[in-house]
Amino acid sequence: MPPSFILLERQDAGSGMAPAAASGQPTHARLAGFFDLMSSRKLHAVYQPILDMHSGEYFAFEGLIRGPADSALHSPQALFDLARQAGLVCELEHLCREVVLTSYADLDLPGKLFINASVPCLQDTLFRSTGDAPLMESIGLTPSQVVIELTENHLVSDFAALHDTLADYRRFGYQIAIDDLGEGFSNLRMWSEVRPEFVKIDRHFISGIADDPLKFQLVRAMHEIAETCGTQLVAEGIETESEFITVRDLGIRFAQGFLIAKPMATPASTPTQRIHKLLDSARIIVYPRQGTNNAGLAPIRQLLRPLEPVSPNMDNDTVYARFEREPHLLTLPVVEAERPVGMINRHVLIDRFARPFRRELYGKKPCRMLMDGQPIMVDHTASVQDVARLIGSADQHSFSDGFIVTREGRYLGVGSSRELMGLITDMQIRSARHANPLTQLPGNVPINEHIERLLASETCFVACYADLDSFKPYNDVYGYRRGDEVILMLAQVLSEVIEPREDFLGHVGGDDFMLLFQSHDWEARCRHALSLFDSRIANMVEPEHLVASGFTAEDRRGQQVFHSLPALSLGCVPVATGSFHSQHDVASAVSDAKHQAKKTRGSSLFVERRRGT
Repeated sequence: MPPSFILLERQDAGSGMAPAAASGQPTHARLAGFFDLMSSRKLHAVYQPILDMHSGEYFAFEGLIRGPADSALHSPQALFDLARQAGLVCELEHLCREVVLTSYADLDLPGKLFINASVPCLQDTLFRSTGDAPLMESIGLTPSQVVIELTENHLVSDFAALHDTLADYRRFGYQIAIDDLGEGFSNLRMWSEVRPEFVKIDRHFISGIADDPLKFQLVRAMHEIAETCGTQLVAEGIETESEFITVRDLGIRFAQGFLIAKPMATPASTPTQRIHKLLDSARIIVYPRQGTNNAGLAPIRQLLRPLEPVSPNMDNDTVYARFEREPHLLTLPVVEAERPVGMINRHVLIDRFARPFRRELYGKKPCRMLMDGQPIMVDHTASVQDVARLIGSADQHSFSDGFIVTREGRYLGVGSSRELMGLITDMQIRSARHANPLTQLPGNVPINEHIERLLASETCFVACYADLDSFKPYNDVYGYRRGDEVILMLAQVLSEVIEPREDFLGHVGGDDFMLLFQSHDWEARCRHALSLFDSRIANMVEPEHLVASGFTAEDRRGQQVFHSLPALSLGCVPVATGSFHSQHDVASAVSDAKHQAKKTRGSSLFVERRRGT
């Protein structure tokens, strides 16, 4: 019986189902149950739809396998753990494939079928010659209806062989997908070598993307790469409306996740009204922003580079030979029983061997003799900022060696100190270019970009210009430090009254701010801002100035005149579809509205309704 597709799905967190190894049953009892399942074919298929966000219809369904419900063999992980113990992985794969394909044909679902596949089984010579042609012909399916989804369970080292294998399947008519981009072996090299028709973004990058600037930028970069090479992305693991809208607004075409539909034995063939409503919503999400204050809080795992380690008992000659084969390697991690114990530096090893008789003396000795036994080791959740601080306080050689990344003490890979410093520098430069240095709010470039996004999407919104009255006299009397405190207070007030995922807040400069509302209750939010500002500014002036409702200071002509306490002026312009053609038009109109607001003494709101919605 030839090897075949693996229909394997990771255990969902919190599902309550544990792998068979953790079930508490004796090994022989678990295996007996597994053998009974195989002989009686007690497996069933479930299908999770993949939504086409452009058409609003289901493009495909991913076929997944399940064991008997309410049993230790329900989860795919438990099934394949036991199959590996029994040496029956290929037999189980064959059975899974038959169940999923046959059930899919019986359901007559629209679109394509995604089936997970292991690379070793795809490379089996006998299976490559025929594939699933006999089975599919008998049930009325064709290879053009099937997308082979490469799982991350096996490390690929021979890409040339994999390329030849996939060429055979493409000749049959199958399309290829890479599963879980960003996890396992599904990395950029795999993408480059395989040139798949589809790439699935791992759910880690989608979870919380609406609020995580780093995840957002990584997924946007994936989308740009996909557009360059003609690959379609599938965003997996969408569970919230904010994640759905963010993926939609990024332009990613295909989406999958519990929000859209959960895996079911008999899934619906069309999306729900809730999904159609989200697709048709005219609102756009405010992209999460990375500022200099939180740039360093990103986890260090973004710099993780998988690298095969060496054993501490490996002889130095073998390590030296590897350095010769891989000239780009500067260091090699030393790992024992999954725990990192040291790091070997290329130049240190070569220097030792260059000395007279050293290679003859130490070549056959274990490499633990020449390793650094105290390398920098960090958990994959550590922040970029913390790791940079750790490296900065370490010895010079530690900087050149880089660092080892672990998960709960187990080896994951390595990171480069130079790449770390480059990342921090790049984040700071980009933030300084596009954010106000005092408030860290987006500056003119992001403000203009967001206005253009709103106009391009034909979304109705309200542009609001915020400006302070009597701010220069306040600066003259109280000093620039106190003036900066007022600006920071205003930034805080404005940030409190907006809905962050719908309303955009930017800092034009000085005491000027721009708000772009999509919230329907924008006017109430503006009035709340006026109230908050008036209550807080009272605590930022001297008691005598508060009693007098103002203070004396020089005007622009150098004359002493009385000025009212600082007040907040808000000028708003509702922007209807087609009423403005560019961000320049919007900026001009909202500036005029601001000037009208400033004509009223005290904190005030002016709304230009002549061009309103």
